Amino acid sequence: MKDNYFYKKPLSNIYKKPNAFSEVTSQILYGEKFKIISKNKNWIKIKVSFDNYTGYIKNKYYTKDHQPTHKIFTLKANIYNKQKNKTKNFLPFASRISMIDENKKFIEFEKNKWIKKKDIKKINHIEKDYLKVLKMFLKIKYLWGGKTYRGIDCSAILQLFFYYNNKFYPRDTKDQIKYSAKKNKSKVFKKGDIIFWKGHVAVCINAQKLIHAYGPEKKVLIMNIKETINRIERTAKLTVKKISPIKY
Repeated sequence: MKDNYFYKKPLSNIYKKPNAFSEVTSQILYGEKFKIISKNKNWIKIKVSFDNYTGYIKNKYYTKDHQPTHKIFTLKANIYNKQKNKTKNFLPFASRISMIDENKKFIEFEKNKWIKKKDIKKINHIEKDYLKVLKMFLKIKYLWGGKTYRGIDCSAILQLFFYYNNKFYPRDTKDQIKYSAKKNKSKVFKKGDIIFWKGHVAVCINAQKLIHAYGPEKKVLIMNIKETINRIERTAKLTVKKISPIKY
């Protein structure tokens, strides 16, 4: 099936198999584009257009008709009703929305659903400060397959920076390692270095500290680079596989 579709709920798990008890491999965000590979009554197998990621989502909450004009530039943006009262619902960072109406403080993106203008940027906005994006997720819980304020994994926090900027970057660490250029050998780390292990990735915020979604600590946090390398080698028997400069 060749048509493009767009997801129209705040987020959904992407499953390895068409079964809610199957492994969650990633998530799809509001306004994210995909193609349908196959479908049945309850499930569709999709290929996400941004990174060619495949998996299964429930066969509902999507549309062909979506022309995004803005995107969310906050960790989570409150959705308001037509009276401009807060609801209990949010759109996660990097969601792509289409403006259908506006007033001084809000834009309407679906009938009777409004978002504050301070929480959005125009669709072509580029954010070069990757630390601004990564630090949004500080203290967010670690969640395998997650990519939002509800939980995030180590490769998603890096990929989201590129996704927001409309620039391709793979979803999984094993593919990110292959895709990223190798840095000249140096034992001195600097801001913007990406450190890869088998199954894990972190980004240096300066010569001493890194930020990552770290399973053993169950959250996104900043840690000392050398202490982290030693801890991962000691506890998981993994050594650094590659160091790459962040390129955007």
